[in-house]
Amino acid sequence: MPDCGDTEATVKFGAAVGFSGSSLRSLIAAVERLDPLTVYGRVAAVNGLLIEARGGLTRLAVGARVEIERLGQTALPAEVVGFRETRALLMPFGPVEGVAPGAEIRIVPEGAVVRPTKAWLGRIINAFGEPIDGLGPLPQGEVPYPLKTAPPPAHARGRVGERLDLGVRSMNVFTTTCRGQRLGIFAGSGVGKSVLLSMLAKEATCDAVVVGLIGERGREVREFVEETLGEEGLRRAVVVVATSDEPALTRRQAAYMTLAISEYMRDQDQEVLCLMDSVTRFAMAQREIGLAAGEPPTTKGYTPTVFTELPKLLERAGPGPIRADGTTAAPITALFTVLVDGDDHNEPIADATRGILDGHIVMERAIAERGRFPAINVLKSISRTMPGCQLPHERDIVKGARQVMAAYSNMEELIRIGAYRAGADPVVDRAIRLNPAIEAFLSQDKEEATSLDDSFGLLGQILQSEY
Repeated sequence: MPDCGDTEATVKFGAAVGFSGSSLRSLIAAVERLDPLTVYGRVAAVNGLLIEARGGLTRLAVGARVEIERLGQTALPAEVVGFRETRALLMPFGPVEGVAPGAEIRIVPEGAVVRPTKAWLGRIINAFGEPIDGLGPLPQGEVPYPLKTAPPPAHARGRVGERLDLGVRSMNVFTTTCRGQRLGIFAGSGVGKSVLLSMLAKEATCDAVVVGLIGERGREVREFVEETLGEEGLRRAVVVVATSDEPALTRRQAAYMTLAISEYMRDQDQEVLCLMDSVTRFAMAQREIGLAAGEPPTTKGYTPTVFTELPKLLERAGPGPIRADGTTAAPITALFTVLVDGDDHNEPIADATRGILDGHIVMERAIAERGRFPAINVLKSISRTMPGCQLPHERDIVKGARQVMAAYSNMEELIRIGAYRAGADPVVDRAIRLNPAIEAFLSQDKEEATSLDDSFGLLGQILQSEY
């Protein structure tokens, strides 16, 4: 019998006695991950969302994973969210029914990791990396990726790359996006965020798409995947789902899972588009966790950890890290939706997110109500990398279009009530003539795609014409 420390020799021995090499490698990898020391604790109390644990948990730290024994049910996974004197505070990933005083608590040695592969493309998973699409089990990769990890250091990551064709005319022209850029889509409920995300998932020129649906309504998930995203969009995507009825820890973990899978795809030299809907619900989940752990509420009830966790999450996307050989890994281009409370674009989460990201796209209810989709207010939307990823003549087109739209916007009320007299201002007269064509340019069906070059070409033709 060969030494079990020699993997190749063990595989050859297994093949000789009838085991396949791949099966033995998987078995050896599983055995090597086993922790020879198992530490136990006990449930001391259950208070609301928290479970207090005592005894035998000296190896615990904040963020550690445990499993709690339940009467007549499978073990309940939980996470350490704090300490109170000699007791650990645990928050479960599910309902606490079945948890009894003195129930056994076991530390999970490996912690919170995921083992993705490229075979996950086209699949729908939950916050634990388990398939929920009924298409069978997911293959597991060899390399574990921690769900929660630090972003690459600023000095050890590349710069944003060339511009990215998003397939959406208004974004291609007015918020031109570079590869590795991070943008926020700021909108109230019901103005077309999900439809815009599906257009980006289907039409953007990238290798892989990772979609995180955080805190979504349960009935909308299947609708988004089957109708809005469709078979074409799903083919090159991984969709991570945590619905609004799931515990706060699960909703937060779904956001971390989305970034961890994006990082795996990046490390496979895949240019990744990461789409998350929404950062606001991630922040709300973190607020629930913080309040349960005893943090003080601050602005609008959000706890301090919300504003420390937001940049840690958002900074994981962006240009790839610089490798030891001097090459740069592929970028993660990300678009995060921000659900603004009562259409207030200056509420705490929107304000904090806007300061972290590389630009913002503002969607307005008034535009959606008049039937123009995507309902993007291009005058209020900004891409901070735009000057560097546009050609000189393209910058002239954008500048000219903004001037025309601003002139019309300033006089819109007078124009609508008939108080403006034609000929009073040549600039406004031109804006009135061009406005119908510009509005038609900004309007786009969800099944329609327009390339970057065509987008600038169409708008340039409009500005040169006189309607």
